[in-house]
Amino acid sequence: MLERVKAEVALMERHLDVLRAVMIHQPIGIMRLAEQMDLPYHRIRYSLRILEQMGYLRASPEGAVILDRAYQLVESLDEELEGILRELQRIQRKNSHNV
Repeated sequence: MLERVKAEVALMERHLDVLRAVMIHQPIGIMRLAEQMDLPYHRIRYSLRILEQMGYLRASPEGAVILDRAYQLVESLDEELEGILRELQRIQRKNSHNV
């Protein structure tokens, strides 16, 4: 059960890393982004597609560019992650009381 959660967290981290790299280097193409991040082309392409579907960036003739929603995500990310951590700690406390 937890393996899937760990895999999702790793994937989320990659998507956020790609998002941050696009923020810094925009507009940027897939090949250049893959070289800069030292990741396979197909992984970058997948992350870009997911980020575009979620409304955080868009493709342009020059490469990926960030949309306003991405800046909102980055600004609220710490707070959102704190909420997730609180939920995980609640589950951990609940589990330790039952053992």
